[in-house]
Amino acid sequence: MGSLEHVLAGIAGWAMIAFVLRDAFETMILPRRLNGPFRFTRVYYQSIWPLWSALAVRLHGRRRESALSLFGPVSMLLLFVLWAVVLVGGFACVYWSLGSPLQTPEPLRGFGMDVYLSGVTLLTIGIGGAVPHTAFSRVLAVGEGGLGLGFVAIIISYLPVLYGGFSRRETSISMLDARAGSPPSASELLRRHAGALDELQAYLAEWERWSAELLESQISYPVLGYFRSQHVNQSWLAALGTMLDTCALLLACCEEGCTRQAQLTFAIARHAVVDLAQIFIHQLPGTVPDRLPDADLSRLKSGLAKAGVPLRWEAANVRQLTALRQLYEPHVLGIATHLKLEPPRWIGDPNTPDNWQRSPWDRSVTGATGRVERGVADRHY
Repeated sequence: MGSLEHVLAGIAGWAMIAFVLRDAFETMILPRRLNGPFRFTRVYYQSIWPLWSALAVRLHGRRRESALSLFGPVSMLLLFVLWAVVLVGGFACVYWSLGSPLQTPEPLRGFGMDVYLSGVTLLTIGIGGAVPHTAFSRVLAVGEGGLGLGFVAIIISYLPVLYGGFSRRETSISMLDARAGSPPSASELLRRHAGALDELQAYLAEWERWSAELLESQISYPVLGYFRSQHVNQSWLAALGTMLDTCALLLACCEEGCTRQAQLTFAIARHAVVDLAQIFIHQLPGTVPDRLPDADLSRLKSGLAKAGVPLRWEAANVRQLTALRQLYEPHVLGIATHLKLEPPRWIGDPNTPDNWQRSPWDRSVTGATGRVERGVADRHY
């Protein structure tokens, strides 16, 4: 029992147990981000997401989006299983380092029975067949059983918190559908609030709080970033980017109203996208495509002017808009590339129906693309 192999096995077993307990504590209990040199959960997601997404993008249409949407829940369950396997292996190593102090009804001994004892004890199955017979091994078995109960309890309490954060995030994204289009865009949000800047100011205040909640929840539980929205043309990143685009336009070009609230919402939304980029990507992309080239900028000007949105488009305003965009666009595009999400659009199509106007049972489809025609009664903005 005092051989070098047993000593090393005991050290390895305790190290495995401590490793899982620390990682589970930091992932499920500690409500803040840690920037240590090594975090297993972060390495785990950064390792398996590229493989999963590379296979998923080979699919087409809804099958592609369905495969990507499965990653969040499946990866979380696999992480729980991995933790349990390492714990069982760790305790088995400790039992083996003690010389396998077991009483069994059959002459089967060795590491296999240590694994069996560890598994039935951690999972609190209590089948029997292997019973520790020394004082320390009995204490260790009781401790492992208590740890198993606590581990299950923490996982059970963790899931409602996780899905509660997801539900709160998605509620506001669903409400954005009628206000900013599907997918959402800054041009549609401003166009649909033309002549109602007071209402837009109150709406931006709601999204100031939403951005703060997004920052808090997805820093505490980064796996939420992999949970995708119900519709393929919606996402938390598109919603956040739309608010940043809208606030940047108001700050740079608005002649009256909303600028104070736009400044506050822009500040917390930019804070959120910068901090979340540090979780999902290693570095910002070297080259950032122009989301608003000159041709689209001209379309944006004419569309908002036609809608009656009071914006200035002098050279100084355009330069300020460009400077504001540079504060957040690299982070938005970096996250979009990593998570395989559609980046937010600057210009929406007023003739494209919103999600609430579509129905799989009652719609007219034109062409092979399946585009839905919107009737005159639906164009209520």
